[in-house]
Amino acid sequence: MKKYILAFSFSIICLSAVAQSKIGTIDAEYILSQMPEMTTVNEGIQAYNQELQKELETDVTRYETLVKEYQANSTTFSEEDKKAKESEIIGLENNIKGFRQKAGVMMQMKRNELTQPLYEKINVAMLEVVNEENFTQIFHADGTSLAFSAEELDITRKVLKKLGVEVKE
Repeated sequence: MKKYILAFSFSIICLSAVAQSKIGTIDAEYILSQMPEMTTVNEGIQAYNQELQKELETDVTRYETLVKEYQANSTTFSEEDKKAKESEIIGLENNIKGFRQKAGVMMQMKRNELTQPLYEKINVAMLEVVNEENFTQIFHADGTSLAFSAEELDITRKVLKKLGVEVKE
């Protein structure tokens, strides 16, 4: 009998805990894409990309020049000069390869740097909605982890409204 009473009490406690929870979702990436500030962010990313491209082009041009000089004058170089030029060419080639590999990471870091203030604005607006409507949990609905959410529990549009962003359909 004690087991039944304990199980019944536990069930009531669980139900009351669930009844007190209010769970919602937010799609921060969608909000970010709708913010007018993203135009400035995209321009900043493009400018940074162009800087990286110029840097890469400078190294590639220097590499090509060194290779042409080496090919044209390799017969006149001493063994010591040949080895020095080859080392310089190989070093520059490795730098170019490394730069290309790091460029994607550098671009992502720049994007994060430029979007961080926007995410902070989204967070402030989200917290306002959460407090006004007494949500206990908010999940990110980024399309990779949330399988389903009822539309009435999605606070994305409410946060957009708090931010004063008009949705572009």
